[in-house]
Amino acid sequence: MAEKLESVVKLMENIAPSYLAENWDNVGLQIGNAHKDIHRILVALEVTEAIIDEAISKNVDMIVCHHPLIFKPLKKIRIDDPIGNMVYRLIKNDITLFCAHTNLDIAHGGTNDVLAQILNIMDTKPLRVMNQEKYFKLVVYVPRTHVENVRDAICRAGAGHIGNYSHCTFQTEGKGTFKPLEGTNPFIGTKGEIEKVAECRLESIVPKEKLNGVIKKMVEVHPYEEVAYDLFTLKNDIHSYGLGRVGNLIKPIKLSAFCQEIKSKLAMNVIRIIGDTQKSIQRVGLCTGSGAEFIYDAYKLGCDCYITGDVKYHDAQYAASLGIAVIDAGHFETEHLVCRPLFEKLKELIMEKNYHMEVFLASNNMNPFQTI
Repeated sequence: MAEKLESVVKLMENIAPSYLAENWDNVGLQIGNAHKDIHRILVALEVTEAIIDEAISKNVDMIVCHHPLIFKPLKKIRIDDPIGNMVYRLIKNDITLFCAHTNLDIAHGGTNDVLAQILNIMDTKPLRVMNQEKYFKLVVYVPRTHVENVRDAICRAGAGHIGNYSHCTFQTEGKGTFKPLEGTNPFIGTKGEIEKVAECRLESIVPKEKLNGVIKKMVEVHPYEEVAYDLFTLKNDIHSYGLGRVGNLIKPIKLSAFCQEIKSKLAMNVIRIIGDTQKSIQRVGLCTGSGAEFIYDAYKLGCDCYITGDVKYHDAQYAASLGIAVIDAGHFETEHLVCRPLFEKLKELIMEKNYHMEVFLASNNMNPFQTI
């Protein structure tokens, strides 16, 4: 049985939630029908004629890519226009298009985290915070006999995650009292009589985006007809989302040697740099794609070096005046790296859900630039 497109969209929301995207961006479903059956998916950096050719040859129903094909409003779709022709070909061949752009840049495990991992930049945090996830403290009162069932249900639904730890809860024991009135069907107790029950106060932390699902699962497994629970808004700074990353190398390295490492790991023939090649580098900022606007952010956070792409002449002059080294490692070179981890994560989630879909990694992602 084929799964619907909306099922894939939910998986992508798990990987790169759309609410993380910047306001100016255009992410999500760009071409297609949410109720379309999906059998085969192609993961690519962006849509090009070569990628569409590959999608057709592999008989895929859906392309998941990073760069949006439709970015500005289209007033017309003409096949003698490059964008219009690609839109036309996708529709003609019944290929759905889904994009995760700045939300994939910002998301944990997205483009910036992939680059930081490849370059062995440790203890990273966002270069510029764009979003701080809101959390709630959930407190529920459960009969002692059912506390493990409730704990497991809420944690599986998304409660109790702090950093790399799951099932983070706290419980205390006490006595609960209640009197079942007419019209009730109590799990414990007799109508008209006050009942005293050995209960546990179970509490855990829940992100706002998963709160409704956690409460739903809690109510489903809780034995009581009426579930008593409290919600408290938290101000804890647990998860901050943002563009770019800043972190540290394990040990200092000269800028020239660091550039050689980057060239090797990103398979680059040449690399552009601003700064003293003999400078010692340890604290590093980065932003995949085009991130020259964050040079000052990296400088403020004490970075010795900043890595991005699409650095313009006046950006370079500005960096030089600040005294921060900048490495222009290219737009394509810093972003296409996310395709394989995205492919692997999507494939993993599809297997977990037991969906009958195939996922392919595009082989025609091509840098439009050449060096001679």
